[in-house]
Amino acid sequence: MTINIRKATAEDLPDIYNLVKSLAIYEKAEAEVTATIEDYQNDFAAGIFQAHVAETDGKVIGMVLYYMNYSTWKGRMLYLEDFVVYEEYRRFGVGQLLWNELAEEAKRQGARLLKWQVLDWNEPAIKFYKKNKATIEKEWYNGKLFF
Repeated sequence: MTINIRKATAEDLPDIYNLVKSLAIYEKAEAEVTATIEDYQNDFAAGIFQAHVAETDGKVIGMVLYYMNYSTWKGRMLYLEDFVVYEEYRRFGVGQLLWNELAEEAKRQGARLLKWQVLDWNEPAIKFYKKNKATIEKEWYNGKLFF
């Protein structure tokens, strides 16, 4: 299998949206996805987020979606919002290729830090991040305010 990692374009947004929905199903939170494909299109066009996709045989099989954020302690920080590979394509190195490209993209954009969240029960993801020398913090609580 040949896997190509590339910067996402607006034409990839339906595939990215479907990957996000598959992640929500995996996390047993499908009803929580309220953003629409139109939101994705508008926000991508406005530069609110960026993404890279993994494809094989012309089919998008995984992605990382991220945006620049700021740490008052460290400076520029790339925030990984979602990282998804369709289940049937896991264990072929797709995730590692996406991860490597994301790390390089963070460096290209001058980030001093790459940050993300992972659910405490998602052992495969935690194992992957630890394999890649990530620090998994357990002392911070997440805060949210919905509008």
